[in-house]
Amino acid sequence: MRLKHDARALHRVSDPKEFGRVAVLLGGDSTEREISLLSGNAVLASLKRRGVDAHAFDPRERALPMLLSESFDRVWIALHGPGGEDGTLQGALEYLGVPYTGSGVMGSAIGMDKLRTKRLAQAIGVATADYVVLRGPQDFEIAIERLGVPMIVKPATQGSSVGMSKVQAAAELPAAYEAAARIESSVFAEPWITGKEYTVAVLQDRALPSIRIETPKSFYDYEAKYFRDDTRYFCPSGLSPPAEQHLANLAVAAFEAVGASGWGRADFMMDTTGRPLLLEVNTIPGMTDHSLVPMAARAAGIDFDELVWRVLETSFTRIRTPGWHACLA
Repeated sequence: MRLKHDARALHRVSDPKEFGRVAVLLGGDSTEREISLLSGNAVLASLKRRGVDAHAFDPRERALPMLLSESFDRVWIALHGPGGEDGTLQGALEYLGVPYTGSGVMGSAIGMDKLRTKRLAQAIGVATADYVVLRGPQDFEIAIERLGVPMIVKPATQGSSVGMSKVQAAAELPAAYEAAARIESSVFAEPWITGKEYTVAVLQDRALPSIRIETPKSFYDYEAKYFRDDTRYFCPSGLSPPAEQHLANLAVAAFEAVGASGWGRADFMMDTTGRPLLLEVNTIPGMTDHSLVPMAARAAGIDFDELVWRVLETSFTRIRTPGWHACLA
């Protein structure tokens, strides 16, 4: 069997039995395992409340082919970071012929790569911050000259702000680069943007109300996202109706540009002129009690259980079809 993606195949489900036996993929072995376990267990509990035959499945502990031997009909992916959010898992599920939630191989792989996301966004007219790719000390001088300080240094394919550092003086750049490079080889720097941060969730290809984020920390890092209680969220975000619609249009455009589908989130910073600059696209955002997509959904009148249900509905856009070997039979 193989899978064919058809966005038009999405349909609303009223009977939980229609989903069949569902595996909630959670945990994994990325740097975001801790958050994935929180997200996955929240999703699992929600599906069970709605009567879905759902079960936890941690690919760090069980081989993916067991999805077939245990007769799972579809997968709710709650794995964050490399190995779960970057297209590799999606490719394995395509090979196995198991329908899954959210973006496919291409959208997941591109969305996980902040550099390629920026380049595609720029190509369709969605503004992003300037940047310099850092391959080593030979690039430090040009980064300082072009971007100035403060700046922010990021690994290109990590989520949840893992490995990110604010650089407030040129002397801090080597340590920031090393911190990012210890996690992965693709590293880049952006100018520090002093402005308001917004995020727009996308559900079944429609934008949800934007959220404005305020944190007492220097930036919205891993701790601020998941564990601090003094991070503030505003939804409605306070934008005027035209500005809200503009941000929603940018989020959907960025989502489509990277090939994402189903559900996710686009993050923005406002520059000093009030222009939104795309930071990144998240194809499997967090689903914890601190997470942003559930917050935006609530503002749109969608409670957590309904949100989880609608995300699971996106798995129906992947239809099992006979593989080439079956066609030769």
